[in-house]
Amino acid sequence: MFFQEPKKNAKNFKQRFLVLVIVLSLILGALAGAATSFLILQNLDQLVGDNGLKIEKVKTEKISLLEEESATIEVVKTASPSVVSIIVSKELKDIYSSTGPLDDHFNLGPFGFRFEQPQPQLPENGEQKQEIGGGTGFIISEDGLILTNKHVVIDEEADYTILTNEGEKFEAEVLARDPINDLAVIKIDADNLQPLALGDSDNIEIGQTVIAIGNTLSEFRNTVTRGVISGIGRRVEAGGNLGYSEVIEEAIQTDAAINPGNSGGPLLNLQGQVIGISTAISRAGQSVGFAIPINEAKQVITSIEKYGKIVRPFLGVRYVMINKKMAEINDLSVDYGALIVQGNNSDVLAVVPGSPADKAGLAANDIILQVNEQKIDQNHSLGRVLARYAPGDEVELKVFHDGEEKTVKVQLVEREIE
Repeated sequence: MFFQEPKKNAKNFKQRFLVLVIVLSLILGALAGAATSFLILQNLDQLVGDNGLKIEKVKTEKISLLEEESATIEVVKTASPSVVSIIVSKELKDIYSSTGPLDDHFNLGPFGFRFEQPQPQLPENGEQKQEIGGGTGFIISEDGLILTNKHVVIDEEADYTILTNEGEKFEAEVLARDPINDLAVIKIDADNLQPLALGDSDNIEIGQTVIAIGNTLSEFRNTVTRGVISGIGRRVEAGGNLGYSEVIEEAIQTDAAINPGNSGGPLLNLQGQVIGISTAISRAGQSVGFAIPINEAKQVITSIEKYGKIVRPFLGVRYVMINKKMAEINDLSVDYGALIVQGNNSDVLAVVPGSPADKAGLAANDIILQVNEQKIDQNHSLGRVLARYAPGDEVELKVFHDGEEKTVKVQLVEREIE
């Protein structure tokens, strides 16, 4: 018995030790498994989280695209009743007595897009009216004021008819043609109309989505195109068939398709606000269109609403814009600004007697460098900068006079333009 007990204890010890090893192994295995599972789950959570962010981003982008599409549809529905087609017509005898058919759209330099109506056949009596062109406009007041491009209604001998999107026709009267911008205001005998909201073109950004609505090819009224703002502050020179040309300063460039007939139509943001007036296209490139910023037109609209005509501020100087080449040839001290000059005839004075400029002491050969904080250069002509102000406004001019700079204050007066 003495020798058998140790054997039994030894056997029990081995069994207990084996159980302990197994238990410890299970515990360690469980701990290791838990740790591994934790790490896997943590990484999995991270992966799911990352994928979740990506999925959410894609989802957000899809929602954004849908929202943009819905916004576009809503803008078109709201704006279309306020966009009108302008039909230009003349007596055939008047057409054939002129230099050629009316050009319905601007061209850009030698590469401008030219769109001409086919030459009509003149009947024997010569009294028949013929549609010779067209354009677009948009309603800016409940009582029938419509804004368009000046070149659309430039012909004083033509008749102008307004066609609404619902098919109603109105005879139109041209109230005023702006001598500075390619803008005009016409009037129809109607009331309770829906004017478009005007936005702020100073706050637009490149890449921003825009919508153009216009009477494309003078045939497909209220055609809608969409694109983005491709550039801001462009300076382009545009011209048409009849020798009429215009410099468009600070133009908005867009790739929204602008075709002949779109002239004068609104360029809208996704809030349905007008930020520009479609004006010109380039024949040299594709989807290169330009619009006049709406802020350039606000003073004209206010003037028409207040006075029934365009009233512009008057400084009283005759000037030419300075560029680098001109400065080099004439050995000028500066290569920008507006040089006050006398005309070729002695009776064409550089400064109008009794004008604000005369009272401020401005004289021939002075150079106006700045109006308030705005530098006067090729992209900001003196006339365009002053056009932002109203008669009665006081402005501060920085002037280069007799070899040195000086600052003078002038109060602008009214220059009425019929």
